[in-house]
Amino acid sequence: MCRNITELRGLEPPATRDEIEAAARQFVRKISGVAKPKGDVAAAMEDAALKIAHISEHLLADLPARRQPPKSDPPLRRPEVRARLGLPPFESASA
Repeated sequence: MCRNITELRGLEPPATRDEIEAAARQFVRKISGVAKPKGDVAAAMEDAALKIAHISEHLLADLPARRQPPKSDPPLRRPEVRARLGLPPFESASA
């Protein structure tokens, strides 16, 4: 499977909808083989990603708690990624 998709189960605070959607978009790009979609393809890929994100959100809510957090933070929690995207710093539960 794709090494670029990080685990979202067990995060503290729990994964946000944005993080789930970002993982879904990465999954759709990976399985489609299309990195930079245009036009109708972009719309179809975004629709698929949002459907996958919806299902993933329900899956994460239904799974039992993890004993240990994932080994790495999802991209949207990493300061360098947030800075590159022009997003404010991630607010963690410990902050």
